[in-house]
Amino acid sequence: MSADIHLSGLPGAILHDEIVPARAPWLHHVAAGQTLRIVDLEGNQAVDFLLYSAQDDAERYSAQDTVAAQGNLFLREGTVLRSNEGRAMMTITATSVDYHDTIGGACSCESNTLRYGHHTKAEHACVENFLEANLREGRGKRDIVSNINFFMNVPVEPDGSLGIVDGISAPGLTVDLRAEMDVIVVVSNCPQINNPCNGFNPTPVRMIVAA
Repeated sequence: MSADIHLSGLPGAILHDEIVPARAPWLHHVAAGQTLRIVDLEGNQAVDFLLYSAQDDAERYSAQDTVAAQGNLFLREGTVLRSNEGRAMMTITATSVDYHDTIGGACSCESNTLRYGHHTKAEHACVENFLEANLREGRGKRDIVSNINFFMNVPVEPDGSLGIVDGISAPGLTVDLRAEMDVIVVVSNCPQINNPCNGFNPTPVRMIVAA
């Protein structure tokens, strides 16, 4: 049997290994010191991502604190994902994609309607995925904050405008995150079909947790 290339280089024993279907939510607790690897199985699949402290979920990922601390809009190898209290939550220890986004936000029924027309209102969106996952642990819509979009390409133009353009990922590319505290990871495997963030074709991703 051939080796599983998606497990190569992980630091310890595999504790959890799951395929998240296209368009689906995912929630998992990751302990301090463990590594989460996200695998873009088919390429150009945006993975919308939130973090909460397992000790107190009022502490959660802060795009503002993360960007301000590193002085750069994009998330790269070495980026420390910081909370609204400025503490390190996870660190990007490796990535086979040059950079990831944390300013493009999550799609919602409301934003789809605004951007793409009223006929899209019934389409599934990331905010609904985040809400579905968070409700399992008592969190609601007010707990959904600005998120990370792994594998999503949101360039900033010289005039300050943003674009959501073709992705820079490819089949089998990965990002590794080491937990710096006990965290709750909440993911929406983005269902968007109205812009190129998923190549207009949402696909599964693989979530691997290693000791």
